[in-house]
Amino acid sequence: MPSTKLDTDVLIVGAGPVGLFLANECARRGLRYRIVEARATQSEHSKALAIFPRTMEIFDMAGLVDPFLEQANRVTSVRVVAHGNTLAHMQFTPEESPYQFVAMVPQNITERLLVEDLVRKGGMVEYETAFVSAAESDDHVSVTLAHNDQPLKLTAAFVVGCDGAHSAVRHLLKLPFAGAEYDDTFILADVETNDALPANELQLCPNEAGPVAIFPMSTTRRRVIASIKVIEGEVPSLELVQKILAERAPSGIEARALHWSSYFRIHHRQVAQLRVGRLFIAGDAAHIHSPFGGQGMNTGLHDVWNLAWKLDLVVHGHGNEQLLDSYNAERRPVIKQVIDTTHFLTKALGTPSKLAQLLRDTVIPMVSRLAPFQHAFVQRLSELGITYHGSPIVEGAGERYFDSWLRGGSGIRSRFVLVLSTDAESTIKDAAKQLAESLSDIVELRLMGNHGLTLVRPDGYIAYSARAGEEELRTIHALLELQTKSSNANVAIGK
Repeated sequence: MPSTKLDTDVLIVGAGPVGLFLANECARRGLRYRIVEARATQSEHSKALAIFPRTMEIFDMAGLVDPFLEQANRVTSVRVVAHGNTLAHMQFTPEESPYQFVAMVPQNITERLLVEDLVRKGGMVEYETAFVSAAESDDHVSVTLAHNDQPLKLTAAFVVGCDGAHSAVRHLLKLPFAGAEYDDTFILADVETNDALPANELQLCPNEAGPVAIFPMSTTRRRVIASIKVIEGEVPSLELVQKILAERAPSGIEARALHWSSYFRIHHRQVAQLRVGRLFIAGDAAHIHSPFGGQGMNTGLHDVWNLAWKLDLVVHGHGNEQLLDSYNAERRPVIKQVIDTTHFLTKALGTPSKLAQLLRDTVIPMVSRLAPFQHAFVQRLSELGITYHGSPIVEGAGERYFDSWLRGGSGIRSRFVLVLSTDAESTIKDAAKQLAESLSDIVELRLMGNHGLTLVRPDGYIAYSARAGEEELRTIHALLELQTKSSNANVAIGK
């Protein structure tokens, strides 16, 4: 434990959805935290919108999902339309999840729901408080903040920068933000429309003038994202949106009123490392990419879901350096895959090449009918297919695990769960019980069903899965020792 008296366990810089979710996780896990935000209030604009099935499962495990279900417009299909012709129409109803839809919840509502839950847990956001600097010592970070131009000093065990694309924490760490900017300017517009398009369907519209994505927020309200060559006015006008929809969108849709709009440039960038000592970055501070695919906010939320339980174990004296290092090892491949996917999608939807357009418009109708393609498309977009295969703290595929007992906010929190078949041999049950008891601070044994032997991490991913045997239990013990301070545990499996 740190010898320095700490003001907080985790300082969270930035109160967007990613920072707010991390604050909620700290509160749920009993960690001391502070969350600071340079702005005076939360966002008033919708910005990020789509919440995918795996994120909804994560919200469920965190005990946050119910208000999102109440607010969400549910999208269950994706249609690709070019020049009035449907190239593909794919269902988005992943059977392996209870959340068989994309939940459309505007970012301002997401932030409001997360703030409300944080307040219910006794927390608060410190607004008009900016991150200035930080200096790391062996057992803490000394941080300088500024509130109303007055310096504030505090000490924290860890600092997590969730402070967006212009992250002050990332700049302090001098982490290069490698990548590039797209040539085109993009518009984002929330518009009131007629009901010509289904409220449960998302449209992707490839076009040589630039791609368009239409996200339904309700029966008659839609988010339009499109690239443009020439900026017209300070913000996109209703007339500009109407022109784009008339030229590139499915026939019949009419934009009747403009709620909010903005021009923006998009990049594909990422840092090479998410951790420098006791400082971490997450969300847009670590990676930004095209909005086509709607992956940005979800990826950031998954970042802190991966990080929170690791900080939790370390703060409570159970985790080690290898565990903290695994945050970068596990999230970087996922981030790269998201950037590669959204970059390909953006380029493919907006290619000016006649040959590439012909190839795209010929191939999409053929492959989109194939069951393996549909499954892969849904797995990739839903984020249900995210795995941590190759992680230094995982043996095997590292796939998601989701069952009824994980749900509701108390099903899984700060401990690994060792799931063993109820019909396992008595000697194996005894050995598993001995293992769990020797590591009772970090391991819980659960006998259920016909599961063989599975070690479920505190974030609902599988660390190890195999048949139930003594050798497999020894492998689990070694895997736990690798990432926790459990080397003194007295376990003699099979002896």
